[in-house]
Parts: sequence; structure tokens; C-alpha cells
Amino acid sequence: MTTRRAVRRGDGGRRRHPVVPAARRVGAASAAVLALALAACTPGGSDDPPSPSGSATSDAPDPTPSDSGTADESPTDDASTPSDDATEAPVPFPANTEPDTADPSADAALTVTDVRVGHHDGFDRVVLELGGTGTPGWRVEYVDQPIGDGKGDVVAVDGDAYLQVMISGSGYPMDTGVEEYAGPNPVRAGDDGEVEEVRLLGVFEGYTQAFVGVDDERRPFRVFALEDPTRVVVDVRDDG
Repeated sequence: MTTRRAVRRGDGGRRRHPVVPAARRVGAASAAVLALALAACTPGGSDDPPSPSGSATSDAPDPTPSDSGTADESPTDDASTPSDDATEAPVPFPANTEPDTADPSADAALTVTDVRVGHHDGFDRVVLELGGTGTPGWRVEYVDQPIGDGKGDVVAVDGDAYLQVMISGSGYPMDTGVEEYAGPNPVRAGDDGEVEEVRLLGVFEGYTQAFVGVDDERRPFRVFALEDPTRVVVDVRDDG
């Protein structure tokens, strides 16, 4: 309970209030009534916060599906994922048929988790996605025959030319802690482009080996890496 303390004044403790002339009291009352009437007639006079207008628009672009966690990330024979398209260059892009190499990082321990092939305007794209640590290296080159490491056997690969992909900095799943790719193998690319199929062989002495079967003849290619997730990308140019 709140205790009020009386304030004593020199006139016997009584609080005096200023005398307001009657004309001023009537004028103030009239003004108050008029203000209430105007408030009642004004639309939107509510204690609730104003709701957003339905006609408001934003200049920001509509969100597009992310390449993470969507169906686009599944392997597909007719298109690569949006994230794989992020570094497309004008076609024709600079390319040749000479070996392409890059070194892995010192801490690289990677396992291939996905293989994708997509047809694009003027080129075909092969994507090998990896999980683990570090960044991959590679040696990609045309070979006369697709011969598997280890046993040295000739591998069946559809195509007239064979592009061998060796990804360095690779490790076995037991070492990287990453589950290896277990999807269709070979991954067929269809009949619309230069790449016919991709066959993944596996890991041997720190390298993951794969072959890209190319139609007709040796076509110019380029190789580069993408991040988040880690990928090695091989673009085979269609000069036909």
C-alpha cells in the first residue's frame, strides 16, 4: 500500500487550486468534444498498430531456389545444379586438349560423394563433388585407353576419346570419415552433347580415378574447382 504524505502549507494545510473563469472552462470543454468527434470520423482510428499495405512492393528480386538442400542437387543426366553453373564463361571459353594439373592443399583428405553431368549451350559439364578436408588437386588428360590404376585392366567406357580425371588429395572413406558415392556408375549423359558418360573407379594411392567418355574426337576442355561444397569441374567444349 502506498502511503501519501500530506503537504502542509502556510494557509492551514489546504491546497489551493487556481480559479478558472467560466468562459475558459466552457471553451475547453467544447474543444475536447470537437476533438473526440473528429477522431471518431477519421478512418483508421484504432489502438492497434497499422497493418502493412497490401499494395507495397519491394525492389528486391524474388528468392530463387538454393543449390543447397533442394532437388536440384540430385545427380541428373540433363542439367547440372545451379551452383555448378556459377562460374560459366562466355562460349567458347578458352580451352585446349593439353593436360591440366593443379596441386592439392597439404591437409587434403577428400572422398567423392557425387557425380553429375549436364549439357549446356556450347559445352558439357562434369562435376565431381567431394567431402572431407582441404582442397583437391588434379591431373586431367586424354589417354589412348581407359586403364584402371592398381590392376591395370582396360575399363569399359562409352566414347571415342577418353578423358582421364585423377583427383589428388583423395582418401578412403575410413580415413576421411565421408561416405563415398554410391549412385549410378557410369553416369550417363544422354545423346545431346559431347560427353557420353562418366565412370568413377575409386581411390588408389591418394588419387581418385575417373574417366569421361567423349564422342567423336578429343575436344578442348578446362578444369577448375568450386567451393561450398568442394567440387572439381571439367567442361568439355562442343565445337561441332
